[in-house]
Amino acid sequence: MRILKFGGTSVGSAESIRSVLGIVKESHECGENPVVVLSAMGGVTNLLTQLAVEAADGKNFTEGLKEIEARHFSVVKQLLAVKYQNPVFTRLKIYFNELEDLLQGIFNLRELSLQSKDLILSYGERCSAFLVSKIAEQEFPQARFVDATQLIRTDSHFGSAHVNQLLSEQLIQAFMVSNRDKLLFVTGFIAANERGRVTTLGRGGSDYTAAIIGAAVGADAIEIWTDVDGMLTADPRIVKKAFSLPVLSYTEAMELSYFGAKVIYPPTMIPAFLKKIPIVIRNTFNPSFAGTVIQHESGRTSLPIKGISSISDISVINLTGSGMVGKAGFSGRLFTLLAREQINVVLITQSSSEHSITFAVHPAEAVRAKTLIENEFELELQANKLLEPEIEDHLSIVAIVGENMKQTPGMSGRLFHALGRNGINVRAIAQGSSEYNISVIIAKSDLSKALNAVHDAFFAQLNKTLHVFNVGTGNIGSTLFQQIQDQYGFLLDHNDIEIKVVGISNSRKMLLDAGGIALQDWKEQLQQHGEQADLETFVGRMKRMNLPNCVFIDNTASSQPIIYYEDIFRANISIVTCNKIANSGRYSQYKSLKDTARQHGVDFFYETNVGAGLPIVRVLRDLMLSGDRIVRIEAILSGTISYIFNNFNGEASFHDVVKTAQQLGYTEPDPRDDLKGTDFMRKMLILARDAGHVIEPEDVKLGGILPDACIHAASVDDFYRELEAANDYFNELKSDAIQCNKVLRYIGKLEDGQVSIALEMVDQAHPFFALSGSDNIISFTTERYKERPLVVKGPGAGAEVTAAGVFADLVNVGA
Repeated sequence: MRILKFGGTSVGSAESIRSVLGIVKESHECGENPVVVLSAMGGVTNLLTQLAVEAADGKNFTEGLKEIEARHFSVVKQLLAVKYQNPVFTRLKIYFNELEDLLQGIFNLRELSLQSKDLILSYGERCSAFLVSKIAEQEFPQARFVDATQLIRTDSHFGSAHVNQLLSEQLIQAFMVSNRDKLLFVTGFIAANERGRVTTLGRGGSDYTAAIIGAAVGADAIEIWTDVDGMLTADPRIVKKAFSLPVLSYTEAMELSYFGAKVIYPPTMIPAFLKKIPIVIRNTFNPSFAGTVIQHESGRTSLPIKGISSISDISVINLTGSGMVGKAGFSGRLFTLLAREQINVVLITQSSSEHSITFAVHPAEAVRAKTLIENEFELELQANKLLEPEIEDHLSIVAIVGENMKQTPGMSGRLFHALGRNGINVRAIAQGSSEYNISVIIAKSDLSKALNAVHDAFFAQLNKTLHVFNVGTGNIGSTLFQQIQDQYGFLLDHNDIEIKVVGISNSRKMLLDAGGIALQDWKEQLQQHGEQADLETFVGRMKRMNLPNCVFIDNTASSQPIIYYEDIFRANISIVTCNKIANSGRYSQYKSLKDTARQHGVDFFYETNVGAGLPIVRVLRDLMLSGDRIVRIEAILSGTISYIFNNFNGEASFHDVVKTAQQLGYTEPDPRDDLKGTDFMRKMLILARDAGHVIEPEDVKLGGILPDACIHAASVDDFYRELEAANDYFNELKSDAIQCNKVLRYIGKLEDGQVSIALEMVDQAHPFFALSGSDNIISFTTERYKERPLVVKGPGAGAEVTAAGVFADLVNVGA
């Protein structure tokens, strides 16, 4: 025998009741004769509660009552043949008349007792179960409506009555023997005391009814049919990647349920737990899905944890003072007081010094708990042995749960790394000796980010999602978006990384969407739905969205974004930038940015500051991290200057080579911006700083390429005229190099803490001799690479390679 329990959403409409009866039919066709336990129609219990309160307040309740009646009558008309409708309408009408009389009595007395409230609420289950049983009779003549007040006996604790298990089992077993051939539709949630007065079983009462009946008859399984695909790894409303768990142990399910997983309520499992009856969570609206089996043992699994649960709103009370140290019975006195006053303590943690106790309660009970403590410990407070109890509000609890945690080292480390990496401060920690659960208290505003970050950290088979906020949509930004789009599937399949662009801004428009911006038409979205760009607003919203694994990408050449870098780091958001300004300004700014990123455990990646897509910054960092010592760095880090001197040979004049470079797009509109070497200087400055040297821009010895007349020309046209006039000067340089079997190269050097950039002649033995095109090249001479320097060479400019460098930095965030 199986017990099938259907919740309010499962019987909330004619369509859902059809699904319920389809499930019952399938079970019946398999040769089973299940017991069906039914909740009230979805929303009816809340509405009945509201009507009872309104009647006690002297307010009109008739409209709400008519609404409930209309819902039930509508289902009768849709699902019951006309010839069967009248008896059902009559019985339902009797129920609603009784209900109206009860509400009228409460209205007249202006008083609502718990006993009266239980009786009123019972009509929700009675109407629902009676209605469904009569619809089922059309196909199953043996269907019978059963009022659970005949079967389940409780005490008189109205509102949440305690079940007399022994007597209830006897009544259920006797009833089942006399109705073994019937298809029973039983009211959930309600019972009766020894005097026959209606009681209710409290939260999760219909599940409890199913468990009580299942335990009494020794059912093979108790199936809880609801509107979700079993128990999930996290709340799917917050964690979109949450997935269903095939198996849980009773202990795991209780832990998850206690900390907020609302699929089942822990006490409802106890009868099944004691009889070792499996509980199966199924989805009425997806009956082909197997759901979650909750059983005595969860069996072997590769998952490090089973789920992440949470309580979204909690208050913490901190009690501190020397009067607790070594004081036997202090904790007992405190928690006995709270238990006596019916204050539920959700979590407790105490320092090993016994100097403080922290415990969590529901916010509605925090002030009362504080007052009770102040009264109970009045003498200790007056003697300054205890400090005034402190209440902290707007907090949440996050708990990771799983039996595997006991055998798996590093669980707490992984949890705290995920939280710390995302800037989530832990206010209190609790872990039982069973190691089934680690719970932490955090700020309520961080709950969504914490759940997503922890979920990503523990379920390695899922993808890590990087939430990207990008400023700058020029050549590099646009190319980056195309590269992300092209590589999206590969990253998912081979690297378990999902990149979700959630913010885009340029100098005109900005667009933010936590759900992600589709990159195939980002330009149209930005144009149509974007608002006026404001960088301060953009950064502020990014911080308030508080998403996990956030990355701010600066694809501009503007000084404006730099102002916000430190603020972004303090919000525990990593930065990837191709903007050289931040790292090539004053050393104090460079150091402050690096220190702030390190202090907040986030990444600051700027590979493209030096060599576009070439791995230069990363190579230097790895050399130094591995203990190598930099002896000398030589580099050509300007694609423009590289092209010019690589092609300044034969009969070509320097003027013509520069002109061609401009026509090919290698130079700025004014070639002097490149030929002055300022950009090259910035790159060498960044390398020197990354190599550990404290150096300012003015410390770099920047040798010139151009004569003064060229530099000071009034316009670009004048510049070219002066450049042509200087042909003899450049031809002489070229001639001297040729005579020595050398070539001209504009080389930056870092040696003995000094940076210089100058035009030099190099021979065939030098690694820069054979440089061609617009390639960049860098040579690292170190203690390990002393005889043969480590050389990195390749394209050092262009949107494609620069965007690729930004992309590479992005996918390495958090790695």
